[in-house]
Amino acid sequence: MSIHKSYFSKNDTLIYNSYTNTARNPVVELFFGSVNNLISPIGFSRFIFDLDITNLQSKISNGEISTGCSYNLTHTLKMTNTSSFDKELLNDTWSNGRRRATSFDLVLFRIPKTSGTTGDPQTWDEGVGYDYYKGNAQGTSNTVSVKNVIETDKSFSDRPVNWFQRSTINTWSQNGIYDNTNSLTGSTGLNYSGLTIVDTQHFEFGNEDIKFDMTNEINSILTGGTTGTSGWGIAFVPQIENISGLTENYSVGFFTRHTQTFYEPFLETNYSDLIEDDRNTFYEKRNNKLYLYSFRYGNPQSFDTNPTVDILDPNGFVLPNFTGLTTCEISKGIYEVNISGLTASTVPCIFYDVWKGLSIDGVNIDNVENQFVLQKLSNLYQIGVEDNEPSIYGFDFYGIKQDEKILNTDIRKVNVVLKKAYTTKEVLTHVDAEYRIYVREGTTEVQVQDWTPINRTSSGYYFMFDTRDKIPNEYFVDIKVTTDREVNTYKRELKFQIVNKK
Repeated sequence: MSIHKSYFSKNDTLIYNSYTNTARNPVVELFFGSVNNLISPIGFSRFIFDLDITNLQSKISNGEISTGCSYNLTHTLKMTNTSSFDKELLNDTWSNGRRRATSFDLVLFRIPKTSGTTGDPQTWDEGVGYDYYKGNAQGTSNTVSVKNVIETDKSFSDRPVNWFQRSTINTWSQNGIYDNTNSLTGSTGLNYSGLTIVDTQHFEFGNEDIKFDMTNEINSILTGGTTGTSGWGIAFVPQIENISGLTENYSVGFFTRHTQTFYEPFLETNYSDLIEDDRNTFYEKRNNKLYLYSFRYGNPQSFDTNPTVDILDPNGFVLPNFTGLTTCEISKGIYEVNISGLTASTVPCIFYDVWKGLSIDGVNIDNVENQFVLQKLSNLYQIGVEDNEPSIYGFDFYGIKQDEKILNTDIRKVNVVLKKAYTTKEVLTHVDAEYRIYVREGTTEVQVQDWTPINRTSSGYYFMFDTRDKIPNEYFVDIKVTTDREVNTYKRELKFQIVNKK
């Protein structure tokens, strides 16, 4: 599996019955409960955002991300909770007196069009506000009745977007985007029941990070099934927003796109491009995978259509049950075929895989013939009276140098050489190895990519690292190897920095 990160293009917090704009604040406070400076005895806020998925769409259109092997893309919205680092903050209060919320549900909803699911998209402007309250004082009013702002308070803004307005000359079709009481009738405004709810997440302690599943939503946009989206919103469920009679105010905080930390929110797209090439370890009577790699001037090149594969016996004759095998494109220019149940009367022996139907830009290309050695299934196992001893491994990397400074415009192929420790020549051909990538914040390891199997080809191991969607920082790579019931993690085997291009 590989990941791609898409970041927010804009965001803001809508405060109930208020013109306040806090788009530039590094933290979003979603709150509910008693609020002294609002006209109503209840108060709450909602967070809205939009995503820039142009790079994701580009990667799909040019084949960098392929769904040809029927591995569906998954998309998860991730936002870091400002309380997730310290459990001592639980059941405590913020500096502004708000109590940290616990035991609640948040919903992720699509910003509706002017008529709910039809009409024109409700496009909106982010705004330039920072403070939640004029003069940063809780007791100062900024409600409907008092809209004016002190001109010298540059951190406060009542310019759109806010509870009522989505731009200077346009208002929301319903204040706050929707009505949470479902009391509207006719064609005026929009009730909560008319929203498209993308996902719901429960928060038991209130310090959990947001992890909304947006798979169906984003895939529908990518395939053209959903059009005219202008963003999404996050809010407490109506049962929470409508609680009255509370004497305190409860809130939960998350980092926004304007944070100065590493915790900028993003959409994480996971897709499968794992290569498990069995050409050097092809065993009889089991499922094996073979690959064909296509390049032009050193760059991956897709064929016009997926090729087919014939398997030939040692005498060069096509095997009846192994002809016209279908293939899929696992990644741009890399094609995979599954071969199951192949056997022979004499093993080991040489077989041949012939890739047919090759054409690029309408030009037919000759068949490509490769070979592989079919090995006894018993060679796959170590069976005997002695217990297997766990191995210790060593690693060499090339593609990224130790402590290298890399521009955030690069895509690097990181080759990994796996060897038995304390040796220089004994390179291993089949090892269950994974890698993870993270940054460090003090003693905390902030995950960038979770444990992912390393690609295995007939010539070695590698993984791809795309710096274009990574935040400039110092990055670390761990390697994990599993042998004889032991899982050994090799910490910080590789360290490098991503820097901005000026």
